[in-house]
Amino acid sequence: MPDPAHDLPVLAPNIGYPGSAADLAEATAGITAAGPTRARRPLGPVFWVSAGWVLFMILLAVLAPVLPLTNPSTQNYSAVNAGPSIHHLMGTDDLGRDLLSRVIFGSRPSLVIGFFPVVIGLLLGGFAGLLAGYRGGVADGVLNAVSFVILAFPALLAIMVVEQFWQPVALSKLTIMFAVVATPLLFRIIRATTLSFANREFVVAARALGARTNRILLRELLPNVVPAAMAFALIAVATAIVTEGALAFLGLSIRLPNPSLGNIINEGVNNNLLQSNPYIAVWPSLYIFVILTALNLMADRLRSAFEIRDVKL
Repeated sequence: MPDPAHDLPVLAPNIGYPGSAADLAEATAGITAAGPTRARRPLGPVFWVSAGWVLFMILLAVLAPVLPLTNPSTQNYSAVNAGPSIHHLMGTDDLGRDLLSRVIFGSRPSLVIGFFPVVIGLLLGGFAGLLAGYRGGVADGVLNAVSFVILAFPALLAIMVVEQFWQPVALSKLTIMFAVVATPLLFRIIRATTLSFANREFVVAARALGARTNRILLRELLPNVVPAAMAFALIAVATAIVTEGALAFLGLSIRLPNPSLGNIINEGVNNNLLQSNPYIAVWPSLYIFVILTALNLMADRLRSAFEIRDVKL
């Protein structure tokens, strides 16, 4: 009678398994990678409608130069402070400039400063957080200390102070400053999420099979970390957009005549135009409100679908 034990494959510790360690553990010992990589609930229509709206706004900003829009700096004194009409869908400002064009072009700095620093933070902070959370040691302690020091400074105040020593203000400089603020925050989130999975069964199984560190990070830990990172990254984008709007309102972001959502509102306030022409503030404020609402709804649906809890982070 054949011995079933002789039919089982022999796995040497240093020979790589072609599938993931979670698949092997589930097949051989009933161990499952019960992490948030599989959504327990569908994302739902709210997520997809919000994502579609954010994508639409991004496309408008990217394609603004080729869209049939009036130059945002073109003045038309025959249509000063005009209300919404067929010729000016959002009306005009005190110099007759088209508000629809100014809002779309003005959204470009906000979106750049909202998304690019967070992407940089995810790449730098994500790599450091994965490695620090998995390996620990001296590097983890040093990175932790550095992140604590950077996060100890109020972000808005720190950016305002740096701007005074790094003149003139430019979009590239603001992007770098926001990235410096976003990176330690995302590092801590990804590190904390990595720590919660570093000793799970599928990671232990991968180490027992002799998997290399880069394989464990990319195949076992990264898929489990991504949902939490994306949920908090969306919140970070929304926060960056609000912060840039606040800086522009204070005159510390992109300067006129280049429009941004904050300086459009600021111009209306400084020229006492809001009583006679409230549209100058209404449309930029509504744009910020809508995109922030969409980003927060997306993040909320991600956190619900993947059961991400703040107490674990």
